[in-house]
Amino acid sequence: MITDNNNNNNNNINKISYPMATTDTFLLLHQPPSSPSSMAKRPCPSQNPPTTHNHLNHIDNLLHSFLSLSDSPSLSLHLSLHNLIDSFPSDSDQTALIDRALKMGSMLLEAAKHSSRKRASNHNSLTWPLPPDLTIKVFSMLDTQSLCYASATCSLFNKCAKDSLCYSNLDLTTLVPKVNNSVVSTMIHRAGKALRSLKLGVIPGSATSHGSCPPLAHNISNAIVEASKFSWNDKRSRQGRESPILTRSCLSPLSMDGGAPGALLRKLYLYNIERMDNASLSGALSACPSLLDLEIVGLHVELRLTLMSVSAHCHLIERLFFESSKTGRDDSLKTQTCLELVDNCPHLSSLSLRGFKLHDYKVRVLVKGLQKLKYVDFSTSYSITGSFLRNLGDCNGGNSLQVLILRDCMHLKEVEIGRLLAAILAGDFKLLAHLDISNREGLASEGDWYHRCYKSSIMPLKQILETRPDICLVADYPSEGSYIDSFDTDCISEQSLPSQLSFHTSDESIFLSTSESSYNTDQGSGNEDGQDASHVIYEESSDEIDFLPL
Repeated sequence: MITDNNNNNNNNINKISYPMATTDTFLLLHQPPSSPSSMAKRPCPSQNPPTTHNHLNHIDNLLHSFLSLSDSPSLSLHLSLHNLIDSFPSDSDQTALIDRALKMGSMLLEAAKHSSRKRASNHNSLTWPLPPDLTIKVFSMLDTQSLCYASATCSLFNKCAKDSLCYSNLDLTTLVPKVNNSVVSTMIHRAGKALRSLKLGVIPGSATSHGSCPPLAHNISNAIVEASKFSWNDKRSRQGRESPILTRSCLSPLSMDGGAPGALLRKLYLYNIERMDNASLSGALSACPSLLDLEIVGLHVELRLTLMSVSAHCHLIERLFFESSKTGRDDSLKTQTCLELVDNCPHLSSLSLRGFKLHDYKVRVLVKGLQKLKYVDFSTSYSITGSFLRNLGDCNGGNSLQVLILRDCMHLKEVEIGRLLAAILAGDFKLLAHLDISNREGLASEGDWYHRCYKSSIMPLKQILETRPDICLVADYPSEGSYIDSFDTDCISEQSLPSQLSFHTSDESIFLSTSESSYNTDQGSGNEDGQDASHVIYEESSDEIDFLPL
């Protein structure tokens, strides 16, 4: 019966009039499906090779004839295929023919796309003006996202983008959580021992790259709100994937392969990784003995333990920026920790500790002991009164200072700032080029820090500007008796500082900037160590402080 049906089908085919090359087209579509017994096999030595070659030539001729139909009118092709399908009386045969046509079309489409990509790749290889080594050099200058885009362009770029040098400076920061541990591990693995810089975490869009002014601390709950702005298609495409939240083990790849990725790392920036803890951070720092620049923002890690890890593992560090995730509540810093940091990290030239409870005698240990210190930022810190600055300008620690930022320090005293400015007029702090003593709630008075000073008669601001025109003096205070909840932001960052040093102001409104950190009204003196410690902070003499062992 099968033989009879085939004969009937052949008779029907002979009765149909087809356009040019339709017979060849039918032969292609009417090929029986491959079976294990009918699949092409590797020719044996006894077989005649020209037979296989002739067969391939026959297929080529059929395909050429089939493709020539692309010049035929579309309606003609539709009619021909319709007639060809109707020539089969059996519904199952008609269905099989349609399936073969669809399969043939799909196979031709994929083959055409592959050939097109291959031709484009060959074209790029011939026309791209740079040799591979220079292409890799250019790619190494791209940010991480742009590098991924370039890698997907063509096989030539993909091959060049696989070089480890292209991943030497990884920036995996995002506005909302998108990067997970798997992505970090893949990127660090690609970089290998070529890794020099790693930036990781969530940076709020309103506070990117502002250096020392606005706080960068961010909460994942804020990021969830921001994520709601993304399209549903973007969210749906991420369903079923690994969670985009970084965990405490996200930096563990720095220790793989015997610590090769972290061995030569120079810069490490970590932003708002809420699940990071001190043990994980210490483990990561232990794998980075060559670290020069460390920036930590919004991590739930303790100041004392973090500085201990830095002292133990990062002896070459030159810049440390650490902003608390809980402003005013971290009072963990000990004098011994300060002494260890001074002894083990003598190359520190930039120190920013923002939002911590820092007492004057501990701060003085740091500022006086770190001989190369040029940049100091204790913005939004509690308990600092300014007494650590007494007689500091004529010693090694103070004379090297170029930038001093004490913005929005809750307990900063008017009288101490007056003494600082008098010392500057007397010729101390010769290298000081930028001084920020602004406070959104005014300065604390000598007797009672609840009483705030907004316009001071003991601070010689005009004289400073006249005597030291090279200093950029920032001294913004609210109107007397008012409370300012927000300011316009115009920040002086460590990176943009040179362009700001020539800016001069009057003694009324000098420079407008802000810290977005909110103060929780402190009912104490700013020191929770008891009355004796409080007496040390407010009443200690500079001589007593100088006797602290360094």
